[in-house]
Amino acid sequence: MSDQITIGLIQAKNDLSGELSVEAHKEAAIEKHIRLIKEAKNQGAQMVCLQEIFYGPYFCSEQNSKWYDAAEEIPHGPTTQRFQALAKELGVVIVLPIYEREGIATYYNTAAVIDADGSYLGKYRKQHIPHVGVGNEGYGFWEKYYFKPGNLGYPVFDTAYGKIGVYICYDRHFPEGARLLGLKGAEIVFNPSATVAGMSEYLWKLEQPAHAVANGYYVAAINRVGVEAPWNMGEFYGQSYLVDPRGSFVSMGSRDQEEVIIGVMDRKLIREVRDTWQFYRDRRPETYQEMTALLP
Repeated sequence: MSDQITIGLIQAKNDLSGELSVEAHKEAAIEKHIRLIKEAKNQGAQMVCLQEIFYGPYFCSEQNSKWYDAAEEIPHGPTTQRFQALAKELGVVIVLPIYEREGIATYYNTAAVIDADGSYLGKYRKQHIPHVGVGNEGYGFWEKYYFKPGNLGYPVFDTAYGKIGVYICYDRHFPEGARLLGLKGAEIVFNPSATVAGMSEYLWKLEQPAHAVANGYYVAAINRVGVEAPWNMGEFYGQSYLVDPRGSFVSMGSRDQEEVIIGVMDRKLIREVRDTWQFYRDRRPETYQEMTALLP
């Protein structure tokens, strides 16, 4: 396995109004992202990650039961199976963030991980679920209406091109899971997101580079672009990026354009940084008992 792995991050806008049907959104977005994944492959990408719940608008802006129809079973739903075939065709690893339904009516914000041979490796369910209003129009990040908190822990997936972890959007504010992904051997952590200006944009280029440094791995942060009707609750500010274990930005997207961001992950740098900054060696887990207590 090569030490040099090319990473492709896809940031895109939602083209349709949220007033249109779930089916119309999914059809348009899936076709667009298939095209963008092929573009990433043409630029050399071996691992590709899409944005949070990529096949439609950020519908958590409102509380409307219509969006439950966007959820699918994983891995047996049609979207996962379609992208398994695409991954096999192109020989790329795909991190596929979609809305998951388990059973009759249990819902999660989930990312499926598909290996380069098209095999389904498993899934990560978003652990931390925000619920906060934005502005005076009743719009917000109403995620507790749509998602249960994740219950699968923090898995690391051993793919054809390296060991990957997944964190989803709001998870990035919590260092505990980021550390667990490192302890389990992640070389890169993908964070597909949907986040707007005016909330925590100043943290976007602060927290995740800090995770990369503290844990000695790469972080790939993905955000969508544009303003989504009819909610218009804020600008999704793009700036998707790959950051290395020193906290240096390898590549970064624009603020407002759909694009494929390409960067290279270097395993030699991971080893070099971990040999220099011995944060894992100098941990003191026996002193951390209070971390699991319900304080204050």
